[in-house]
Amino acid sequence: MDVSRQQSEPVEETERGPRARTRRLMLETATRLMQAGVTPSVSEVAEAAGVSRATAYRYFPSEAALVHAVVDEALGPILTWRSTSADAGERVADLFESSLPRIEEFEATFKAALKLSLEEWAGRQAGTLGNEPQFTRGHRVDLLRQALAPLKGELSKGQVDRLAQALSLTFGVETLIVLKDIWGLDAGRTQAVAQWAASALVRAAVEEARSSKKG
Repeated sequence: MDVSRQQSEPVEETERGPRARTRRLMLETATRLMQAGVTPSVSEVAEAAGVSRATAYRYFPSEAALVHAVVDEALGPILTWRSTSADAGERVADLFESSLPRIEEFEATFKAALKLSLEEWAGRQAGTLGNEPQFTRGHRVDLLRQALAPLKGELSKGQVDRLAQALSLTFGVETLIVLKDIWGLDAGRTQAVAQWAASALVRAAVEEARSSKKG
Protein backbone atom coordinates (compact mmCIF):
# COMPACT_ATOMS: atom_id res chain seq x y z
CA MET A 1 0.00 0.00 0.00
CA ASP A 2 1.33 3.41 -0.93
CA VAL A 3 1.23 6.26 1.55
CA SER A 4 -0.44 9.37 0.15
CA ARG A 5 0.26 12.86 1.47
CA GLN A 6 -3.13 12.82 3.17
CA GLN A 7 -2.20 9.62 4.99
CA SER A 8 1.19 10.97 6.01
CA GLU A 9 -0.37 14.09 7.51
CA PRO A 10 -3.27 12.88 9.69
CA VAL A 11 -3.09 16.07 11.73
CA GLU A 12 -3.30 19.28 9.73
CA GLU A 13 -0.77 22.05 10.28
CA THR A 14 -3.69 24.48 10.56
CA GLU A 15 -4.52 23.05 13.99
CA ARG A 16 -3.46 25.09 16.96
CA GLY A 17 -2.71 24.30 20.56
CA PRO A 18 -1.22 21.17 22.14
CA ARG A 19 -1.94 18.87 19.18
CA ALA A 20 -0.07 21.08 16.73
CA ARG A 21 2.81 21.55 19.17
CA THR A 22 3.09 17.80 19.74
CA ARG A 23 3.18 17.10 16.02
CA ARG A 24 5.79 19.80 15.53
CA LEU A 25 7.89 18.36 18.37
CA MET A 26 7.79 14.92 16.78
CA LEU A 27 8.74 16.28 13.36
CA GLU A 28 11.65 18.26 14.79
CA THR A 29 12.83 15.23 16.78
CA ALA A 30 12.57 12.92 13.75
CA THR A 31 14.42 15.46 11.61
CA ARG A 32 17.22 15.72 14.18
CA LEU A 33 17.57 11.93 14.24
CA MET A 34 17.53 11.62 10.46
CA GLN A 35 20.07 14.42 10.10
CA ALA A 36 22.27 12.25 12.33
CA GLY A 37 21.90 9.39 9.84
CA VAL A 38 19.23 7.40 11.67
CA THR A 39 15.98 6.19 10.11
CA PRO A 40 13.85 6.14 13.28
CA SER A 41 10.68 4.22 13.97
CA VAL A 42 7.63 6.01 15.34
CA SER A 43 8.35 4.49 18.75
CA GLU A 44 11.94 5.72 18.73
CA VAL A 45 10.83 9.25 17.87
CA ALA A 46 8.18 9.12 20.59
CA GLU A 47 10.77 8.10 23.17
CA ALA A 48 13.26 10.77 22.08
CA ALA A 49 10.54 13.44 22.10
CA GLY A 50 9.09 12.37 25.44
CA VAL A 51 5.73 11.51 23.89
CA SER A 52 3.72 8.38 24.59
CA ARG A 53 3.68 5.75 21.85
CA ALA A 54 -0.11 5.85 21.68
CA THR A 55 -0.03 9.60 21.08
CA ALA A 56 2.77 9.30 18.52
CA TYR A 57 0.87 6.74 16.45
CA ARG A 58 -2.18 9.00 16.35
CA TYR A 59 -0.08 11.55 14.48
CA PHE A 60 2.00 9.13 12.41
CA PRO A 61 0.42 5.68 12.07
CA SER A 62 3.52 4.16 10.44
CA GLU A 63 7.23 4.73 9.90
CA ALA A 64 6.49 5.47 6.25
CA ALA A 65 4.03 8.21 7.20
CA LEU A 66 6.56 9.73 9.59
CA VAL A 67 9.41 9.71 7.07
CA HIS A 68 7.12 11.17 4.40
CA ALA A 69 6.36 14.11 6.68
CA VAL A 70 10.02 14.66 7.55
CA VAL A 71 11.06 14.52 3.89
CA ASP A 72 8.38 17.06 2.94
CA GLU A 73 9.66 19.33 5.71
CA ALA A 74 13.22 18.97 4.46
CA LEU A 75 12.24 19.64 0.85
CA GLY A 76 10.56 22.84 2.00
CA PRO A 77 10.56 25.45 -0.79
CA ILE A 78 11.48 22.85 -3.42
CA LEU A 79 7.90 21.55 -3.28
CA THR A 80 6.52 24.97 -4.20
CA TRP A 81 9.06 25.70 -6.94
CA ARG A 82 7.57 27.41 -9.98
CA SER A 83 9.00 29.14 -13.04
CA THR A 84 7.35 31.52 -15.48
CA SER A 85 10.09 31.13 -18.10
CA ALA A 86 8.95 29.91 -21.52
CA ASP A 87 12.32 28.21 -22.06
CA ALA A 88 12.66 24.67 -20.75
CA GLY A 89 16.43 24.92 -20.48
CA GLU A 90 16.13 27.98 -18.26
CA ARG A 91 13.48 26.27 -16.15
CA VAL A 92 15.60 23.18 -15.61
CA ALA A 93 18.65 25.31 -14.74
CA ASP A 94 16.59 27.32 -12.25
CA LEU A 95 15.16 24.17 -10.66
CA PHE A 96 18.61 22.67 -10.19
CA GLU A 97 20.13 25.92 -8.94
CA SER A 98 17.41 26.45 -6.35
CA SER A 99 17.04 22.81 -5.27
CA LEU A 100 20.49 21.24 -5.08
CA PRO A 101 21.76 23.42 -2.17
CA ARG A 102 18.65 22.48 -0.17
CA ILE A 103 19.12 18.80 -0.98
CA GLU A 104 22.72 19.04 0.20
CA GLU A 105 21.68 20.86 3.39
CA PHE A 106 19.42 17.95 4.31
CA GLU A 107 21.59 15.30 2.68
CA ALA A 108 21.58 13.05 5.75
CA THR A 109 17.77 13.18 5.99
CA PHE A 110 17.32 12.21 2.34
CA LYS A 111 19.90 9.45 2.67
CA ALA A 112 18.05 8.09 5.70
CA ALA A 113 14.83 8.10 3.66
CA LEU A 114 16.63 6.34 0.81
CA LYS A 115 17.89 3.76 3.29
CA LEU A 116 14.30 3.06 4.36
CA SER A 117 13.25 2.70 0.73
CA LEU A 118 16.05 0.20 0.08
CA GLU A 119 15.27 -1.75 3.24
CA GLU A 120 11.62 -1.99 2.21
CA TRP A 121 12.65 -3.21 -1.23
CA ALA A 122 14.76 -5.93 0.39
CA GLY A 123 11.83 -6.84 2.64
CA ARG A 124 9.46 -7.15 -0.31
CA GLN A 125 11.98 -9.30 -2.16
CA ALA A 126 12.29 -11.56 0.86
CA GLY A 127 8.56 -11.54 1.56
CA THR A 128 9.08 -10.15 5.07
CA LEU A 129 7.63 -6.66 4.69
CA GLY A 130 4.17 -7.65 5.90
CA ASN A 131 1.40 -5.05 5.87
CA GLU A 132 3.64 -2.08 6.66
CA PRO A 133 2.65 0.85 4.40
CA GLN A 134 5.19 1.45 1.67
CA PHE A 135 7.37 4.55 1.70
CA THR A 136 7.06 6.02 -1.78
CA ARG A 137 9.16 8.69 -3.47
CA GLY A 138 8.31 10.78 -6.50
CA HIS A 139 8.40 14.53 -5.94
CA ARG A 140 11.06 14.87 -8.63
CA VAL A 141 8.64 13.49 -11.23
CA ASP A 142 6.21 16.38 -10.81
CA LEU A 143 9.01 18.97 -10.53
CA LEU A 144 10.75 17.85 -13.70
CA ARG A 145 7.49 17.70 -15.63
CA GLN A 146 6.80 21.29 -14.58
CA ALA A 147 10.25 22.33 -15.72
CA LEU A 148 9.75 20.69 -19.12
CA ALA A 149 6.24 22.02 -19.69
CA PRO A 150 7.36 24.48 -22.43
CA LEU A 151 8.46 21.51 -24.59
CA LYS A 152 5.00 19.97 -24.84
CA GLY A 153 4.38 21.51 -28.25
CA GLU A 154 7.84 20.70 -29.57
CA LEU A 155 8.39 17.18 -28.26
CA SER A 156 5.96 14.28 -28.15
CA LYS A 157 4.68 13.09 -24.79
CA GLY A 158 6.98 10.10 -25.03
CA GLN A 159 9.98 12.29 -25.74
CA VAL A 160 9.16 14.62 -22.84
CA ASP A 161 8.72 11.66 -20.50
CA ARG A 162 12.02 10.14 -21.61
CA LEU A 163 13.79 13.45 -21.06
CA ALA A 164 12.25 13.81 -17.59
CA GLN A 165 13.34 10.26 -16.77
CA ALA A 166 16.89 11.01 -17.92
CA LEU A 167 16.99 14.24 -15.94
CA SER A 168 15.82 12.41 -12.83
CA LEU A 169 19.17 10.60 -12.84
CA THR A 170 20.91 13.94 -12.25
CA PHE A 171 18.48 15.37 -9.69
CA GLY A 172 18.13 14.19 -6.10
CA VAL A 173 20.17 12.77 -3.28
CA GLU A 174 21.43 9.98 -5.56
CA THR A 175 23.35 12.64 -7.50
CA LEU A 176 25.15 13.62 -4.30
CA ILE A 177 25.96 9.99 -3.57
CA VAL A 178 27.60 9.57 -6.97
CA LEU A 179 29.38 12.91 -7.31
CA LYS A 180 30.32 13.58 -3.67
CA ASP A 181 30.72 10.13 -2.15
CA ILE A 182 32.16 8.30 -5.16
CA TRP A 183 33.91 11.09 -7.05
CA GLY A 184 34.80 13.19 -4.03
CA LEU A 185 33.53 16.47 -5.51
CA ASP A 186 32.72 19.44 -3.32
CA ALA A 187 29.33 21.14 -3.32
CA GLY A 188 30.19 23.62 -6.05
CA ARG A 189 31.56 21.02 -8.46
CA THR A 190 28.68 18.70 -7.73
CA GLN A 191 26.15 21.33 -8.69
CA ALA A 192 28.17 22.35 -11.76
CA VAL A 193 28.35 18.78 -13.09
CA ALA A 194 24.65 18.17 -12.43
CA GLN A 195 23.74 21.44 -14.17
CA TRP A 196 25.96 20.61 -17.14
CA ALA A 197 24.46 17.14 -17.51
CA ALA A 198 20.91 18.50 -17.29
CA SER A 199 21.61 21.19 -19.87
CA ALA A 200 23.21 18.66 -22.24
CA LEU A 201 20.21 16.33 -21.94
CA VAL A 202 17.73 19.10 -22.72
CA ARG A 203 19.73 20.26 -25.75
CA ALA A 204 20.12 16.72 -27.05
CA ALA A 205 16.40 16.00 -26.73
CA VAL A 206 15.42 19.22 -28.53
CA GLU A 207 17.97 18.72 -31.31
CA GLU A 208 16.86 15.13 -31.80
CA ALA A 209 13.22 16.16 -32.08
CA ARG A 210 14.00 18.93 -34.57
CA SER A 211 16.15 16.61 -36.68
CA SER A 212 13.43 13.97 -36.84
CA LYS A 213 10.90 16.58 -38.02
CA LYS A 214 13.23 17.77 -40.77
CA GLY A 215 13.83 14.23 -41.93
